[in-house]
This record gives sequence, structure tokens and C-alpha cells, in this order.
Amino acid sequence: MTAQRQLKLGFILHGVGPGWGDWRHPDAQPNASTNFQFYKRQAQVAEAGKFDFLFVADSVYITEKSSPHYLNRFEPLTILSALAGATNNIGLVGTLTVSYSEPFNVARQFASLDHISGGRAGWNVVTSWLEGSAANYSREKHYAHDVRYRLAGEYLDVVQGLWDSWEDDALTFDKKGGQFFDPAKLHTLNHKGEFFSVKGPLNISRSPQGQPVIFQAGASEDGKAFAARRADAIFVSHEDLDAAQAYYKDIKARAAAFGRDPDQLNVLPAARPVVGRTAEEAEAKYQELIELVSIDNALSMLARPFNEYDFSQHDLDGPFPLEAAEFGANSNQSSVNRIVEAVKAEGLTLRQTALRFATPRGHFVGSPEQVADSLQQWFEARGADGFVLFESLPGQLEAFVELVVPILQARGLFRTEYEGPTFRESLGLNFPVNRYSRALQAAE
Repeated sequence: MTAQRQLKLGFILHGVGPGWGDWRHPDAQPNASTNFQFYKRQAQVAEAGKFDFLFVADSVYITEKSSPHYLNRFEPLTILSALAGATNNIGLVGTLTVSYSEPFNVARQFASLDHISGGRAGWNVVTSWLEGSAANYSREKHYAHDVRYRLAGEYLDVVQGLWDSWEDDALTFDKKGGQFFDPAKLHTLNHKGEFFSVKGPLNISRSPQGQPVIFQAGASEDGKAFAARRADAIFVSHEDLDAAQAYYKDIKARAAAFGRDPDQLNVLPAARPVVGRTAEEAEAKYQELIELVSIDNALSMLARPFNEYDFSQHDLDGPFPLEAAEFGANSNQSSVNRIVEAVKAEGLTLRQTALRFATPRGHFVGSPEQVADSLQQWFEARGADGFVLFESLPGQLEAFVELVVPILQARGLFRTEYEGPTFRESLGLNFPVNRYSRALQAAE
């Protein structure tokens, strides 16, 4: 009998909130993005709600117009390593850029997190889209978009090759015979490619889940091709169910064309639920969210994917300046394209565009039953395998766990207990067989 397909849920640890004005809410903690106790509480609430994973986004470049969370925040692997000791089952996904790091160091960091957590680590592979990042890493120029994804492919080859340095049973710990490890089961990578030359082996063994889970967040053509070939899960953003279904169908077909099992690739749109005990209470909370956003903040938010384009030079109530799209061509292509498509389809002014994308209403505002209905609709209509949830307002994570999760569980859509101790078991992913063990088995 085939097991019933179930939702996957992640929670994004976003400190003071994803918006520019969220910190101003009366119940918000302005220091939340560097407050370990705040994150610890959120992690434990999400785990009590049987969430699949925690997710930490990142950026390596800020300006004075960056959001408060990004201005003052923890480095992802540091906070996740600390949270590994405060949790037992929930996955721990950290964002780390391939454009401004070294494969050997990254392989060590995530392998260490995987061991510390007992097999719960995940890596969100990004290429960094803000051109200013180059100046923080002694680089004169940011990589072009297509080069970034070519680099990402080789980078992941190297890191996953290093993670296979040790076969699963390489460490023998034979005290009587005096053998700490079996030399035949330790392998040197000897990689030489376009971007990297890495000898190896890695100086840490394989973890209980074999390798950390790979996430990807790109939605451009290059990003979709990379994710369909290499990712275990994709973090995306959609305006409506039709767009989500089209993306889902496309990415699953791409995965199948690469010879992959499409069910081994989880598509996880972002969702920012606003839950009230009644629809009226939820609407009132959503209005609280809108009131936190000024037009100046909305313009700063809009500028981010457009590579910090200066929208203030234009008439707020005039047409959206489409030349901004060219300015952001080497930045966040998927977000730029999504915004420009909405502008063209609806004839939005600059003010309307800024406010629309600063406080997106989405499809998940309402009573617990209404929010559960919307999540179920997207899931069953094959617009998603699950969701990555943002906390829209202080207390919304607790409200979701208390009010929505039991409904999803009662409908058989969400787990009541974790499937096993590792992140791969939670996501229903196969254990990655060590390449050297696999080659030996094939030869035999």
C-alpha cells in the first residue's frame, strides 16, 4: 500500500521579521536577530509542532537601506550549531554562498553540523545576487549570472565529493589490532576544474544521514536547471496557485529528464500565514502588518532584488520604471521577472508596486480552518510539496502550531511523530550511497 503523501513544513528564522518595519510592532523584540533565547524558543515551538526543518537565509552585503534583520544578525552555521543542542529532531538548513567561500571549508562546516545534530543538516546553496558582495571579499567584480551557476555546479561536485571521502564503515576503532581506520576506505578527491583545485580527503567522517540535504532557492532558468539536477528541496515564491502549479509541473519534469525520481525533489513555496481564531481577527492582524510599512520602507524593499536601484528618483504615482529591470539583470532575476510581470499585467504605478510587494497578502490569511484549507488546496493541486513559513507578526508561529497544525494532522496531511532521527528520514529522501562503496559493489 502506498503511503499517503504528506505536507513538509519549514520555518524561517528571521529574527525581527522579513519586513523593514516589523521591528516596530509593540510585541516585537528589536534585538531578536541576535537573541539566542528568542531563536531557541522558536526552534522548540517549531519542533513541538513537528516541523521538518528550520531555515536560515543569509546575505553577505548590506547597505544603510537593508532591512533591520539583515543589518544585525547571526551567521547561519553558528546559530544552527547552537540550536542543534537545543533540539532533537528538526532539520537545520543554513544558507551559504558559493561565490564567496571555499569548498573545503564549507564541506567541513556542514559535515560538522551534521555530526553535531545527529544527521539533521541541510545546505541552501546560493550564488549571491547583490553585486556589492564582491567588495567584501577582495573582488573587483561580481560573477555574471550564468558564470555563478556554472561555478555552483562545480562547487557542489567538490563538496559532495569531499563528503564521500570516508566510506560509512571506514572508522574501525579496533583497539586490540591497533587500527583506527581502514585505509582502503579513505579516498582522496584530487579535483581539478574550471574554478577549483581541491585534493582532499576531508578530515571528518560521514554522518548518520550520509550527506547533508541540498536546498536551492533560484527560480531563474539557470536556477531551475541547477535545482532540478542537484537539489533535494527548492525554496520558491509564487503569487498564486496557477503560477505555483506551472512551476511545480516544470521542475518535476526537468528532474525526471535528468533521470531523477521527481518525488525525491520537494518544492516548497514561501508562505506568510496570518492566523486568527476567526476570519475577522486574522484580517485585523493583517491590517496591523500593513500599518508597519511606510512608503520609504516599501521602496527600500523593492530596491533589493533590483540591485539597490534608486526608485526615489521617480514619481510615486507615475508608471513603474521598467528600466530598473535592466539594472537588476545580474541580480535576483526570478524576483525581478515576477514583479515586472505583475506591473505589466495590471498597469501598476510605482507606489502600488512597492506597497504590493512590501506586504503581500498571499492566500493564507484567515481562521485556522481557512489557512489549513488553503495549504491543503495548494498541496493537493500539486502546487507544492510543503511550505517554508515566515512569522508575519509576533506570536504567529505559536498560533500556527496551536491552531492549524492539529487540523492538518486530523486530516492526515501532516505527521504526528517524526519518521526517524535524521533530516532525510523526515523529508522521505533516500540515503545517499557513498560513491566509492557503490563503485566497489558494482565491480563485484
